[in-house]
Amino acid sequence: MQPEPRIGGREMESLTGRLLVATPPLKDPNFERTVVLLVAHEEGGALGVVLNRATEVPVSEVLEGWGRLAGEPAVVFEGGPLQPEAAICLARTRMGARRIPGFNQVSGAVGTVDLSGDPDKLQETVLTVRVFAGYAGWASGQLENEIEAGSWLVFDALPGDAFVSRPDDLWPMVLRRQGGLTAAVAIFPPDPTMN
Repeated sequence: MQPEPRIGGREMESLTGRLLVATPPLKDPNFERTVVLLVAHEEGGALGVVLNRATEVPVSEVLEGWGRLAGEPAVVFEGGPLQPEAAICLARTRMGARRIPGFNQVSGAVGTVDLSGDPDKLQETVLTVRVFAGYAGWASGQLENEIEAGSWLVFDALPGDAFVSRPDDLWPMVLRRQGGLTAAVAIFPPDPTMN
C-alpha cells in the first residue's frame, strides 16, 4: 500500500494551483487582504505570488518585449516579500495550445513562463502574461500551520483570477463567489473598530 503524500509533515493534498485568501485577522502588512496563487506546494514548502498588489511600474520599462503580452494593468506586481529583485511570470495559454517552450503548467491553462525566452515566440500560444517582482514562500509545514490557525482560506482558482483587470477587487470578488457566510467576509471592514 502506497503511503499518503505528506506535505509539511502531515497528510495533505498539494495546493498547487489553488488560491490562498487572507482572512481579516491576518494583519501582516505583506499579506493583509491578499489573494495568493500557489505555484508550488510540496513536502519542502510552498511558493506563491500575490495577485492583487499592482505597482505603477510598466512591464515594458523593466522587461523589453514582454509589455505587449501583459494584460491590463500592464504593470509589474508585488509578488511577495521574498527576493523582490527576482521576477516570476504567469501566463494564460490559448485553448488547444501545444507544448510551449519555457512554460510550466500550474493549473489548466495557467503556468509560469521563463522570462529569458523570446516573448515574440509566445504570441500565438499565450493570451496574456503577468509579471511579479518577488514571491511569497513558506517552509515545510509553515503554510499548513497558518491555514490551520485561520490565517488563510483555500479556494479553487479560476483561469482568469491571476489576470483580472481590476486587481484591487480580487479579494472581495473571490470571497463573494463562495456564497454563504464566506461571502459576508468580503464586506468585513479593514478596521472593525471604525464600524
